[in-house]
Amino acid sequence: MAESTGDGVEVEPEGAPPELNSPGDGPGGGDGDEGLPASAEASGLAARIEALFHTVRRPDREQYTNEEVARACREATGESFSTTYLWQLRTGRRDNPTKRHLEALAHFFQVPPAYFFDERQGAEIAKELALLGALRDAGVRSLALRAVGLSPEGLDTVSELVDVIARRDAARKRPSS
Repeated sequence: MAESTGDGVEVEPEGAPPELNSPGDGPGGGDGDEGLPASAEASGLAARIEALFHTVRRPDREQYTNEEVARACREATGESFSTTYLWQLRTGRRDNPTKRHLEALAHFFQVPPAYFFDERQGAEIAKELALLGALRDAGVRSLALRAVGLSPEGLDTVSELVDVIARRDAARKRPSS
């Protein structure tokens, strides 16, 4: 999304990805994995926003695009909220959004604003989001729902079986020496 310099010339924002001009890629679309910071210590805010994109999905289970979220945030706040700005927040290139922008993101993803502001509450919400992410998998959801009526002993047995299978699967994934 180009910005005007005031003299009729439009320039790309600093740090914007080359895909910015391609519809459906970069800040406007896609799943947001493009251009993530190489550093493992990505901004806490960026990591939290990214976690929302990966966990909270559209009804068809696809990720929301930057364009969809930015549009909803613009409508909620009545303020400027571009796809490029959202991309910058997601990738840690910008890390000081307004309170209203964070509230709009929280509203869109249906999490309390404290998810962004409060470390303790943010960590608790992140755990809940991880559980929701796991339950997105139809097999995991089916197993969990079928386990609801089991006795405590039955649940222990299922848990032990899951542990055995997980160890077996992990051993299969390890390269043989």
